[in-house]
Amino acid sequence: MTVAEPNPPVRRLGDWSAARLRELAAGYGTPLYVLDLDRVRENAARVRAAFDREEVSYAVKANTTRAVLSTLHDEGLGAECASAGEVQRALDAGVPGDEIRYTAVNPPARDVDHVVDLARDHDLTVTVGAADTLDAFAERGYDGRLCVRVNPGVGAGHHAKVTTGDAPQFGVPYDRAPGLVDEAAARGFDVVGLHAHAGSGISGEDLSAHRELVARMGDLARSVGTDHDLAFVNVGGGFGVPYRPEEGPLDLPAVAAATREAFGDADVRLGVEPGRYFVADAGVLLTEVTAVKPTPETTVVGVDAGMTTLIRPALYDAYHEVRHLGGAGRERISATVAGPICETADVLAADRELPRPERGEVLAVGNAGAYGYEMTSNYNSRPRPAVVALDGGDPRLAVRREDLSALTAMECDNEW
Repeated sequence: MTVAEPNPPVRRLGDWSAARLRELAAGYGTPLYVLDLDRVRENAARVRAAFDREEVSYAVKANTTRAVLSTLHDEGLGAECASAGEVQRALDAGVPGDEIRYTAVNPPARDVDHVVDLARDHDLTVTVGAADTLDAFAERGYDGRLCVRVNPGVGAGHHAKVTTGDAPQFGVPYDRAPGLVDEAAARGFDVVGLHAHAGSGISGEDLSAHRELVARMGDLARSVGTDHDLAFVNVGGGFGVPYRPEEGPLDLPAVAAATREAFGDADVRLGVEPGRYFVADAGVLLTEVTAVKPTPETTVVGVDAGMTTLIRPALYDAYHEVRHLGGAGRERISATVAGPICETADVLAADRELPRPERGEVLAVGNAGAYGYEMTSNYNSRPRPAVVALDGGDPRLAVRREDLSALTAMECDNEW
């Protein structure tokens, strides 16, 4: 396992070699996601050093490319999966079934069917957040390892759309959780754990909410544990990363200490499941300038990446640093970096100071390793980008670029 200092400096966009990124853009085309697997390993080592007594898993939804899944499995992490597709990806990447938890929200019937089929050959753990979901698994003959997701009534996160701990669709209400655990055990399920998650992007500013969630889960574990032999309590782990240049790194050892203190003594193993923290600063998005248009309001810098390539700015008002990979000594301008999608929301960055770009030059968008490629789409019939993974500095194509023929590959060959 890679060894890292507890709190090394965060990786900023300026730490990437501009010449190397330009070379990758020239060789693989744009838009292009670049993932540095060495940085993924460093982040994993830092989390495991801080949470050295806890079970650490990877929240797969942050980035499901096989390169990342295999790398984090090699670093000793299990996989927390939000869909049947993520379970399949984890298995395909070599993660053993007994290190995979399926933690879905309102899972569709076909997902449940697929997971039950997989469970026959792999010792998966299934997490349910509603009595109806428990019924759905029981109806299919599943009686294996089961975890109950609890809604503790406490939420935190960088945006209202990713705060989960107090949102009603996530988990069984706190006061009803013991009853569902009792019911599951009475019906023959192997009840092994409890789960809760406050939200995504948790920072020092909202650590109090995280502590409260953990404390409530500790109380619940001690209460439920008198009648059931629980193996673990997973309290999530949506740890924040500094997207803005002025933001400092999260103090992981302090978070770990606060988590342990809040949980208290319980005869059960505590677990965390970061996602973004492992991969965000390990990725950048490269995009080519397609047009530079001065307007009375701003200079619009058109690029070939847009909200179909990176939706976080449009969906969450998220900030991503933007860097011109050239232009040294040029006049600096205030620019709005906009994509090719026919939507006003298709803006990657507004009012950013950049050396004046020219058509054909390359910009880099930082902290793009988490929820970047994962949330790409084909809206406006745009093919999805390629992904290149750096391993020891050597590039390997991890995901091929879609071409236009892929956009209609799933359509039925009918005459309309």
